[in-house]
Amino acid sequence: MTTEHVHLAVALDGAGFHPAAWRHPSASPDAIFTAGYWAELAATAERGRIDFLTIEDSFGLQSSQLAGPDGRTDHVRGRLDATVLAARLAPLTRHIGLVPTAVTTHTEPFHIASAIATLDYVSKGRAGWRPQVSWRVSEAQHVGRRQLPDISPTSDDPAARTLVTDLFDEAADSVEVVRRLWDSWEDDAIIKDEATGRYVDRDRLHYVDFEGRFFSVKGPSIVPRPPQGNPLVAALAHSRIPLEFAARSADVVFVTPSGAGDVPNWVGQVRDAERSVGRAGAPLKILADLVVFLDESETAAADRKHRLDELDGDELRTDASVFVGTPEALAAQLNAWQSYGIDGFRLRPGVLPHDLEQIVDRLVPALQRRGTFRTEYGDETLRERLGLARPASRYATALEDAS
Repeated sequence: MTTEHVHLAVALDGAGFHPAAWRHPSASPDAIFTAGYWAELAATAERGRIDFLTIEDSFGLQSSQLAGPDGRTDHVRGRLDATVLAARLAPLTRHIGLVPTAVTTHTEPFHIASAIATLDYVSKGRAGWRPQVSWRVSEAQHVGRRQLPDISPTSDDPAARTLVTDLFDEAADSVEVVRRLWDSWEDDAIIKDEATGRYVDRDRLHYVDFEGRFFSVKGPSIVPRPPQGNPLVAALAHSRIPLEFAARSADVVFVTPSGAGDVPNWVGQVRDAERSVGRAGAPLKILADLVVFLDESETAAADRKHRLDELDGDELRTDASVFVGTPEALAAQLNAWQSYGIDGFRLRPGVLPHDLEQIVDRLVPALQRRGTFRTEYGDETLRERLGLARPASRYATALEDAS
């Protein structure tokens, strides 16, 4: 049995990842749009020594259809802004990482860089960002600055492949601009020299001068370099194009194996993508996504999911594998998958707070008994917790090399 510690993240969205989760007796649908609801979820996750939380977001209402709004009124619709919400949670937590989603397709990278850098300061080095693309025509119409073709990204049409390629190329440029802006202040740019009256050493602030197909950004950032240097960047990838995006741009990739036998295939695809794009530096940390329904017995968990499926009128359909059973059985599965090269897992609770509490109160102790999960947090940044080095500012390095 492996003795390596596994990384655990939890994805938060509304009442949970089952569309009918809000109708479960343990759910709190009246509280979803309150700060207290999210604060309680974050506190519960932190009690379990979870590595980090991701918070879902988008430029449109949730939908069961890829193309756009589905018109359903029996599902939770609407979200709080993920980055603003993460900033609210930061001073209420001490250790857990906070990784909001922000859409690259309709958001200027300068704004994202400032928001995530601010989150890193407020959280004292626990911030991250999950870049996400948007292909829906309805979402583009909310902004009104561009037109997107009305094409399904899963279509075999060559135009669909072109659309997906362009969106992820734009996302890669967005991440590059954001990282440059984070680097545009050297770590020691603020000198507070009372004798000369200089608060900032102007020579240690740098223009990023990015000129690309999608963005033209001069810089520097308005926010000094974040505590982590570069906050964590994490991406969800289901196929080759987003895998190559993650390999170019991210620190962590979320993948969706269908079962234990599929894990080596996903690990191989990630490493192939890294070689294809010529990734430099540390390899991607690979976290597998699982939707989880956890109870004291497999029968109880299956019955609960079945009742939710009946309420929704259909069996749950999701991009990730669904685990239904006991936390102890899930611990065994996670450790088995880990042996194939997975660094960790992002668990999506089927119902909040029920399945999050099961993760914290029963899954985590089961992993701890196996010696594969921490018993306490360390006093580290999110990057350090994941074994990622703090990068030097590219501009400081360039100046040192030139001198």
